[in-house]
Amino acid sequence: MAINHPSFGELADGRIIIFDTTLRDGEQSPGFSMNLEEKLRMAEALHELGADVLEAGFAIASPGDFDSVQSIAKRFAKDGPVVASLSRANTADIMASAEATKGAARPRIHIVLATSDLHMRVKLRMSREDVLQRITETVTLARNHAADVEWSAEDGSRSDLEFLCRCVEAAIKAGATTINIPDTVGYSLPADMGLIFSTLINKVPGAEKVIFSTHNHNDLGLAVANTLAAIQAGARQVECTINGIGERAGNASLEEVAMALRTRHDALHATTGIASQRILRTSKLLATITGFDVQPNKAIVGRNAFAHESGIHQDGVLKDASTYEIMTPESVGWTTNSIILGKHSGRAAFRDRLKTLGYEVGDNQLNDAFKRFKDVADRKKVVYDEDIAALVDDEVGRANERIRLTGLNVSTGMGTKPMATVAIEVDGERADGMATGDGGVDATFAALRQAFPHEVTLKLYAVQAVTSGTDAQARVTVRLEEDGKLVDGQGADTDTIVASARAYVHALNKLLVKRQRTEPPVVLRA
Repeated sequence: MAINHPSFGELADGRIIIFDTTLRDGEQSPGFSMNLEEKLRMAEALHELGADVLEAGFAIASPGDFDSVQSIAKRFAKDGPVVASLSRANTADIMASAEATKGAARPRIHIVLATSDLHMRVKLRMSREDVLQRITETVTLARNHAADVEWSAEDGSRSDLEFLCRCVEAAIKAGATTINIPDTVGYSLPADMGLIFSTLINKVPGAEKVIFSTHNHNDLGLAVANTLAAIQAGARQVECTINGIGERAGNASLEEVAMALRTRHDALHATTGIASQRILRTSKLLATITGFDVQPNKAIVGRNAFAHESGIHQDGVLKDASTYEIMTPESVGWTTNSIILGKHSGRAAFRDRLKTLGYEVGDNQLNDAFKRFKDVADRKKVVYDEDIAALVDDEVGRANERIRLTGLNVSTGMGTKPMATVAIEVDGERADGMATGDGGVDATFAALRQAFPHEVTLKLYAVQAVTSGTDAQARVTVRLEEDGKLVDGQGADTDTIVASARAYVHALNKLLVKRQRTEPPVVLRA
């Protein structure tokens, strides 16, 4: 899909740049790590959604992060979104970001340096003058390697406003093209954000030459409100994530910001390039990749976002949906289509349904997904859209995993000791395991530990029905911990024990990614 991203130097009045940091800030959430293939899938989905800037990662953090940023940059070597890499304010970080992003058609180096007295004193141990000098040095260095440089004032919302003005002025003079003021710890109120941005834009020399950006965390549940306040005060770039994922309580939610701007254009007078009908699909893809489902009452993408149980509400919606719905479900990707596929449905109908649901898969992936669909259809009376989405996401998401579940047999019942035997492939080599347990799931997990020896702690085991009925597919989430590293895996199947095994193996694969990322970081010299 061709996406027309704006020329940032010629932004029309009211056009907001969507800077998506799902792949960087979002991935920093415990258990949210992604492997390279998953990052590439998310990057492509974000591009199709219409995100203008993708913060692909933190290149210096590890070889895995460097490879991810570099691969995403090469994916968009001819056109597409800006590809950014985060850097601390030092030479090694900046050079790593420059090297990793240089393959992109539109690379960006993103530099962050704290400006609050608390952070400067406790974390940086630098004086105000030291910080001002560092800003000038590092932004200048970055501009020598990239035409597009963003500078961020970490903990900017708790910084002295007069000093923040001096910092922003220094960054602009050194060549920064975007100035970002984060509410790093989610402390600010909307009025605070309005004051900060209006002051910077009206007071700092050269402010008219740059784009001001807002990056808000959700510790007080105000990330989206603060984002909208910043826009009203003149910010023209919004930093956000799909499903609002991110450090601690998360970031401003892309879908909420985009739909707020669309729904309340009368008050906010701003637009985005987001293809809103792809929002739900992108949200579900992220949930599948990370293993974290969206809470039911989440705005826009939660399953209850357009549900009505109250009799008064139902009566109003039946007469006119606008009585209780300020946007249509279809506008963000929900469908009221209840066409049901079954075991007699053919490949053409299945492919058409995938396309309707927003999936673009190759022939090999289609064949694998169709086989699983037929298997599910043989066991279920009806197969709903949610079933199809669950099995396709489950299948496609495992295409390049190092550990694959190839066989499972479980014997259990009243008065007998549950026993499980499993067969897996590890880097193409078969391994088998057999174990007993307190139940079928416990025995299965024990057998997996025997087939692939490892020491982990099971922190979470959760089962959710994809649809209703006793024949519904189960979606299982498993959270494992190893040496303080948390990973989540998901699996779907009409058999809960099979779904559990798939979820456990998915988590193991993510654990391998985590292990890789603990290797010493890449150090590149100028």
